[in-house]
Amino acid sequence: MRALLKTLFAVAVIASAPVAAQEGYANTGMSLDGIGKSYMGREIAAVMGFQGAEWLDRADRAKEEGTDKLLPLLGLMPTDVVADIGAGTGYFSFRISPLVPQGKVFAVDIQKEMLEIIDARKTKSHITNVVTVQSSIADPLLPANSVDLMLLVDVYHEFSLPREMGQAMVRALKPGGRIALVEYRAEDTDVPIKTVHKMTEAQARKEMAAVGLTWVSTDSKSLPRQHLMIFRKAP
Repeated sequence: MRALLKTLFAVAVIASAPVAAQEGYANTGMSLDGIGKSYMGREIAAVMGFQGAEWLDRADRAKEEGTDKLLPLLGLMPTDVVADIGAGTGYFSFRISPLVPQGKVFAVDIQKEMLEIIDARKTKSHITNVVTVQSSIADPLLPANSVDLMLLVDVYHEFSLPREMGQAMVRALKPGGRIALVEYRAEDTDVPIKTVHKMTEAQARKEMAAVGLTWVSTDSKSLPRQHLMIFRKAP
C-alpha cells in the first residue's frame, strides 16, 4: 500500500504542474491512466513506477512482444553508441550490449530505483559497456551529438514533456543518428493494451516531425503487437 501511495503521489505532482507554454499541450483533466494533459491531441499516460519492475522481466514477454525479433531489425554496428531510453530494468540494454562490443549502451531512466537494478546486474555480470544515466522529465542528459541510435520501447507515450524531451534527444543524436520508436499499435483493436498506452503511426510521425526528425520507415508486421518506427536526424 505504501508503494502504491508513493506512485499515486508522484503522478499527482506531475499532473498538478503547470502545462508547458509551448505549442501542443492542453489540460484534459485527470483520468485513471493519464496525467491530466495532452500533447498534439494525444492524452499523455502516467509513468509505470519501479514497483512494476518485475513485469518488465516477465517470462512470457519475449512471446508477447517478439523481443527477440526487434534487435536484428535495428541494423546495429559493433561500434555504435546506443541509448536505451526508459531502460527500466535493463531488459534491452543487456541484450544490446554484446551487439556493440566496441561501442556503448546508455541505460537511461528517470527512476533511480530502476538504475540501481541495472547497476547491480552490471556488477554481477561484469558488463562494462552499459552506462546508467538518470534523466530529467525534459532531457535524457546525454552528451550532444554522441548517440547513433536511441531505442524507446513502450516509453515515449509516458513522457510528461514529449516536445522538450524530443528536442533534447535530437541534440544528443549524432548527425544522421536514428530514433527507433516502439509503441503498441493503436490502430489494432485486438492489441490488449489500454488506449492511453498505445500510439498510431500517424500520431508518432506528427510528433517526431515537430522536433525536426524525418520518418524513415514503419514496420507494423514483424512484432506481434507493436509498431517499429524509425526516424532520422538530418546529417
